[in-house]
Amino acid sequence: MPVDESFTGRSYPPSAPYEVGREKIREFARAIGDPHPAYTDPEEARRRGHPDVVAPPTFVFAVAFEAAGAVIHDPDLGLDYSRVVHGGQRFAYTRPVRAGDVLTVTSTIETAGTARGNDILEVRGEVHDASGAHVVTAWTTLISRAPDDG
Repeated sequence: MPVDESFTGRSYPPSAPYEVGREKIREFARAIGDPHPAYTDPEEARRRGHPDVVAPPTFVFAVAFEAAGAVIHDPDLGLDYSRVVHGGQRFAYTRPVRAGDVLTVTSTIETAGTARGNDILEVRGEVHDASGAHVVTAWTTLISRAPDDG
């Protein structure tokens, strides 16, 4: 069953709050091999004008993708997640993610469609802090590959 194209534009309730911790940022920076000192050293981050360590730009993917689970697992959408590959990712920041942020994500399906038998889903995650201020928008493109004919 292909994805239901009428889901384009559908938004889901905000995610549960996610508290960004210093150690999570450090672990992520180590995992991606980025030694930038603002990711690990609070004093260096403050020298650069931040109240605490900041996260690498792609850190927010984990938070946004977790929130997109509401979309991915919506049984009425018709997405076959067992066939999904990650098709793309992009971000538009208002400000960096910082240790101590408490973030929520509201996911919206920007595109739900089919091309060459593959289902394509683009999900926009609007990430806000505890005060309601926008932090970043994350777009995730998922492709559910068409079944093999052979």
